[in-house]
Formats: sequence, C-alpha cells, structure tokens
Amino acid sequence: MTPGTPGPQDPTGPARPTEPYEPDEPDEQRTARLLEGELRLQGRVMPASNATFVAEIDGARVVYKPVRGERPLWDFPDHTLAGREVATYELSVATGWDVVPPTVLRDGPHGPGMVQAWQESDPEQSAVDVVRAGEVPPGWHHVFDGLDAADEPVALVHEDTAALRRMAVLDVVANNADRKGGHVLEMADGHRYGVDHGLTFHEEPKLRTVLWGWAGEPLLPDEVAVLERLEADLGGDLGERLRRWVTPLEVVAARARCHALLDDGHLPGPGEDWPVIPWPPF
Repeated sequence: MTPGTPGPQDPTGPARPTEPYEPDEPDEQRTARLLEGELRLQGRVMPASNATFVAEIDGARVVYKPVRGERPLWDFPDHTLAGREVATYELSVATGWDVVPPTVLRDGPHGPGMVQAWQESDPEQSAVDVVRAGEVPPGWHHVFDGLDAADEPVALVHEDTAALRRMAVLDVVANNADRKGGHVLEMADGHRYGVDHGLTFHEEPKLRTVLWGWAGEPLLPDEVAVLERLEADLGGDLGERLRRWVTPLEVVAARARCHALLDDGHLPGPGEDWPVIPWPPF
C-alpha cells in the first residue's frame, strides 16, 4: 500500500450510515440523541474482540458495545471498558479538539453498554499505512520497519498532520493502550476521529500506539494551552465527571501525565518497560 490508498480499517469504520450525525450539532444535543432514542440493532461486527453491534437511533447509525460482551483482560478490571470509552470522549470534549465521536453509556437490547455516533470514513484516505522500507514519502513519519506476509521489508508510517497529532497528544493523557492504525477514521475534510478507547486511563504506564512519529518533538503552543487547561480541569469539574467512569486514582494519574508533559515540554518517546506497539498494529 501507499499513503492515500485505502488501508486496513477498523471494524466499526466505513459503511453506509442511514443518516450521519451532524458534526456541527452541539455536544449536548448529539449526546442527548444517543441517550434518549430507541436503539435498534442492525447487525454484529464479527471480527471485533469484544461484542460489537451496528445499531440505529432515530434513523442515525451508531456502534453499540454491551458491557456483558467485554472480553476479560488480565490488566484491566472486568466490565470497565465501556466506561473508559465514555471517559475518553469526555476528555476529548475538554480539549476542544473533537477527537472522539459522541459517546455515551446507556441501556440497550443486550444490557448497558457504550453507544457511539457512527462516523463515515473516506476510503480514499489512509492516515496510517505500510510502505516499502526506505520509501517514506514527504509529509509522513516513519514508525518502525518489519516484514510483510511475503517476507518483504516494509515500514509502518503515519501522516504528519495537525489532526492526527492532536490524537497522539490525547492518547498520552488518556494512556491509550491500543491505538492501532485501524482505530483512526479518516474524514473527507481531513479531520481524524479516534475510536475504540476501552483500554485507557490505567494508572500504570500502558501507552501502546502506532503514532510515535512525533516522539521527542517540542510541544506546540496550542498543545501547551490545552494541557494546562486539562491539568486544572482534572483537579476540578472534569475530574469529578471522569470519576463516574474510572477510579479516583486513574483520574489523579491522568492529571499527573498532563503535568509530566508540561514539565518535559516534549512529546514522549517509547518506553522500555512494556510493549509500545499494539499487536496487530492495524
């Protein structure tokens, strides 16, 4: 594959929505629609590791992940992934960057679960891709080298755009342990949405991502301003809201990550104490 061609997609990614949620709606209005309308199932996404359904609310397509369909994990408490998805949406709203589509926790046909507004990605774009080794195109960042299914040397790369970089910053604060390439949805207008945030907010370092291209780069002025606001808000109203979905210690850890980012002044690089790339990377 080459950048700009369709790449591997998230299973909750491209499909034809009955009616998309309007991106210009206020957040309160969008989440109210998700919370209040009747949720009708349309089908199940079989490749997903946790039970994931395509559904419809008031004629608009959504993704529904019931809590009881979450697969147990050794390092995250059981039945907490849906709440972590909502917490990451709350964090995204607080940044003002609109990285995460509207997300709520509500009842559904299979019990309480995460419900998220569907986003139609552009099949002509690929924000994270695989190219021949040594052939990273201009405007893209190299992440790592490997071998493809035919044992040919390849490189995983991602675009160098403001929208994707904001996602990378959000992932650091949320401590996202599962930023795969397929968890990035490319919008036709250049915006980038991140999805599948069940593995976030752990109090221990867990950052696993394919978006390492900015490692070690200085924070930009707008990133500093957002992180300063987040650090303050996590000690106030935002922190209180997040405690509905994650533990108090996990909120404290998120605030500490903001402080550490601001104190260092650079985006972090891969650590040495845990795997830093999710597998598979897409």
